[in-house]
Parts: sequence; C-alpha cells; structure tokens
Amino acid sequence: VAAVPGMVGGMLLHCKSLRRFEHSGGWIRVLLEEAENERMHLMTFMEVAKPRWYERALVFAVQGIFWNFYFVAYVISPKVAHRAVGYLEEEAIHSYNEFIKELDSGNIPNVPAPAIAIDYWRLAPDSTLRDVVMVVRADEAHHRDVN
Repeated sequence: VAAVPGMVGGMLLHCKSLRRFEHSGGWIRVLLEEAENERMHLMTFMEVAKPRWYERALVFAVQGIFWNFYFVAYVISPKVAHRAVGYLEEEAIHSYNEFIKELDSGNIPNVPAPAIAIDYWRLAPDSTLRDVVMVVRADEAHHRDVN
C-alpha cells in the first residue's frame, strides 16, 4: 500500500505535464523514487517474514482497493492526498520505533539483514534486522517531510 501514493502521484503529474507541456519541477522523479523506495521496504520485509500465498493475496487485494481510492483522492485534491500520506508516514515512524523496542528487548529476534536490504541500502555485510529497520524508519521520515 505504501508504494501506491508515489506511483499514483508520479503518474498523474506525468500525464499533467504532458498535457500542459510543462515541467513538473522535479516532482515526478521524487514521487516515483518514493514509490520505488516503498517497494523495496515491502520486498525486504517479505524476505524476512516469508509470507504465505494468502498473505500475498491480501497485499494484492488491498493494493488494488487503495490504488483506486488514492487515485480519486489525488485527482480531487493533490494537496490533501499528500497531507494524508504525510500523516501515514508519521504513523509508520511510530510503528518502527515500537519495532525497534521489540528488537532491543529480545521479543523479536534480531536476525541477519536480507541480502536485498544490504544491497539496496549499501549496509555492512554483517548488518541485522535492527539496522534495516533504522534505515527504513529514516526513509519514512524523509517521505513524511516531502509530503
């Protein structure tokens, strides 16, 4: 779900830019990079969690529903849509803070970081899940500020 706003916003701004023969001021690239970054969050945590087929189906269904909802919201008011994303990103930061507390207390095992995360964020080869959560939380803070 988190990757949807950047992709929808980037796509709609791209089309608007083409229709009006105007530059976007770099916004298209920012939003598409945000979508890619959020996709990498999902891919990383999929490696950690190893979801079953029905969990993957749930991601697919929720993504389809949210895509349509966000598309309509963005068409009506891009400003409100971005503001909503900012609030969602702030909540994600709080969730990752709780995740870090659980890792630190030992309630969640601090397993080695998946290779996909080490490659994407250029982490040290001996990085752990905690290191991954730290960089993901930093990404979310950046997305909050951008939106």
